[in-house]
Amino acid sequence: MKYPDIKTALPGPEASRLIAIDSAHVSPSYTRVYPLVAQKGEGLWIEDVDGNTFLDFTAGVAVCSTGHCHPRVVEAIKEQAEQLLHMSGTDFYYTPQIKLAEKLGAVLPGDSAKKVYFGNSGAEAVEAAFKLARWHTRRELNIAFFGAFHGRTMGALSLTASKSQQKKHYHPFVPGITHIPYAYCYRCPYGGCYPNCGIECVHWIEDTLFRATMSPEEVAAVFVEPIQGEGGYIVPPPEFHRELRRITEKWGILYVADEVQSGMGRTGKMTAMEHFGVEPDIIALAKGIASGLPLGAMVAGSAIMDWEAGSHASTFGGNPLSCQAALATIDLLEGELMANANAQGARFIEGLKELQKLYECIGDVRGKGLMIGVELVKDRTTKERAGEWRNDVIRRAFQKGLLLLGCGENTIRLCPALTVSREEIDVCLSMLAEILKEVAG
Repeated sequence: MKYPDIKTALPGPEASRLIAIDSAHVSPSYTRVYPLVAQKGEGLWIEDVDGNTFLDFTAGVAVCSTGHCHPRVVEAIKEQAEQLLHMSGTDFYYTPQIKLAEKLGAVLPGDSAKKVYFGNSGAEAVEAAFKLARWHTRRELNIAFFGAFHGRTMGALSLTASKSQQKKHYHPFVPGITHIPYAYCYRCPYGGCYPNCGIECVHWIEDTLFRATMSPEEVAAVFVEPIQGEGGYIVPPPEFHRELRRITEKWGILYVADEVQSGMGRTGKMTAMEHFGVEPDIIALAKGIASGLPLGAMVAGSAIMDWEAGSHASTFGGNPLSCQAALATIDLLEGELMANANAQGARFIEGLKELQKLYECIGDVRGKGLMIGVELVKDRTTKERAGEWRNDVIRRAFQKGLLLLGCGENTIRLCPALTVSREEIDVCLSMLAEILKEVAG
């Protein structure tokens, strides 16, 4: 069994030197959680510039879905790089983009014909969905959720309601967006208790919101993450999306699923929304779609993607290198990796629930596939958030050679590459147990 190998104090001498240069020349707006200067990666393993080896359970924030530098993805990129790097999919045609659009239409849920808009990131995919919803419906109002993260461009940021810091000094935002509570059953904003709550978080929309403050005939779209990502890896109850979809269909409102983090096999299905039996009108994809190369995609029903030439475009969107990487990624997902995400995810959650029995600070373990959150609390009865403990766990894990990230105020985010093995999960669980004992006793 392979373990992390830390040879120097962290950060090491070369990492320290580079971080000092970074501090002088790179925007301070980035949120570096710990001083990792990555040099190379293979599978779930990262080596830094000082030769220290880390077990990566972040997958580049759920981006490197097939692991770092999967040989089949690398080969696809190399072959494409020898033929064509760029020709602008906005103004010309090229084969990789066409093939990927066709493939996405085939593998995404639903039998209806689909069309694809390509950008470079999740924010761009959401931004495109935001604009298309207005174009198609000729309506101006939209609904999004507290805890949501949809990106940092101004339209996507207007839909975001994750952290106030992300919006500080950027007002005013795009008008006409109303945020409402998400189905966070561990901390129900309505004081209910599932399953006896009657899914009040959805019915409130018609019972209160549409009656008191906004006409449903003026709402273009509901923007929703099937599983909230930055908000805390929150998995809603099974009825949540079905009831929400029922309301949108009743009022002619578009259902936009932000699958940027939850899509592309992360939950054991191509999209997380498939777990809930709902077919969205529009899907935003990015992160794991191209195994680390920049690519975003906004997929909509052909009847909905009815905007005219010049309405929206991107110079670099659907770059041929990224499209070839995405085609190789999808082949791997369909061939083996979604099945592995299901199997290893179930095993991982089982192991985390065993840790929950041992450590009172674990208030909740939730997730689907390999999109798993562990929420830390200081008291299970009061559910007092243990954000400082969570941050301490992440820092200590780095020092020991385990790469983790947080989400929400007090949740540990576990999103390893979909290639993860049972042995690597066992190493992670063992290290987590050791660290939790140090932090919370």
